[in-house]
Amino acid sequence: MAYDEDLAERVRQALGGIDHDTIKMFGGLAFMVNTHMAVGIIRDELMLRFGPEGYDAALARGAVPMRMGERTMKGMVSVPGDDLVPDALQGWVDEAVGYALAQPPKKPKNRGRATS
Repeated sequence: MAYDEDLAERVRQALGGIDHDTIKMFGGLAFMVNTHMAVGIIRDELMLRFGPEGYDAALARGAVPMRMGERTMKGMVSVPGDDLVPDALQGWVDEAVGYALAQPPKKPKNRGRATS
């Protein structure tokens, strides 16, 4: 599964000076803020995490439930790239980043390392 490089660049610009990591995930690209995925791109769709608190409001603004195969991803929504004029994209990214920043950072995973 590929992702839209132009949309990825627009998301990078929307993130501005926000500290983030970018990783390949779900066959697309994920933008990690405060150790949490805030925004992702799969094909030409924007994937956003709002958690249960912001899920219904995001749907009311025109997002659709995020689906991976037959599974609906809880607290995550999708917005078609065609619907993302610059101001709309900035609003979605800002809101998702705000949610990620409000979460406590995840602890690093112990990837099979021995502890003393």
